[in-house]
Amino acid sequence: MLTVYIADDEVWVVLGLQKQLKKTGLAVKVVGSANNGLTARDEIGKLKPDIVFTDIRMPGENGLELLKDIGELSPDTRVVIISGYADFAYAQEAIRGNAYEYIVKPIHEEDLKNVLERIIKEINPEQTSEENQEEVKQIAHESAVSIADKAILEIQENYLKDISLSVLAEEYGVSAASLSSQLKEKLGMTYSDYVTSLRIQKAKELISTTSLSMQEVAEQSGYSDYFYFTKVFKKVEGISPSKYKKEL
Repeated sequence: MLTVYIADDEVWVVLGLQKQLKKTGLAVKVVGSANNGLTARDEIGKLKPDIVFTDIRMPGENGLELLKDIGELSPDTRVVIISGYADFAYAQEAIRGNAYEYIVKPIHEEDLKNVLERIIKEINPEQTSEENQEEVKQIAHESAVSIADKAILEIQENYLKDISLSVLAEEYGVSAASLSSQLKEKLGMTYSDYVTSLRIQKAKELISTTSLSMQEVAEQSGYSDYFYFTKVFKKVEGISPSKYKKEL
């Protein structure tokens, strides 16, 4: 059983990745997680997991700094960088820092399983991974996967607007229930939770990198109602946006 640690400042990503890891059916176990780099560094040094999945942008210590520390604290740990920023410069720096792999969010289950199978074969060459899905079943799901992928890209481009799941479903010629199910399978979370996670991540970036008022941050993160924005932010992050700014 390989041990896994997850470091990402988005709680929805951590939860989603945990679900995806379980769905692979492979012999891996999540032994810990953190929402900031400093906590992750300390726990990884103690746990010495076989695999670490880490985001790049995190408070306290970013993923590339964490990658360097892991090389010293737990040199046998394979580090997989996950990021929502498809920036080749990040990939280059991650590779120079001896990252095992670089995956762009949203994480596709097939990509995740491929990485895990490679690591399992390296660590436990005698252990045979589970067989892939039957070819017929895979073909049957190809159209669904294609629709989900397209929908995810459209959501990422338009999450600041009022996106309707039913409108998206109509656009791709499927029912809202079907698209909802496909998105949940692909993302490891519901459609609304995914939109929320994108918006709150945008809010955190604005708070961290600009001097905008909280009202302006709310509006530029897709929320016309400041009080509702504050409520959602606190539900996701555990603290209010104002307190989040003070703690930076």
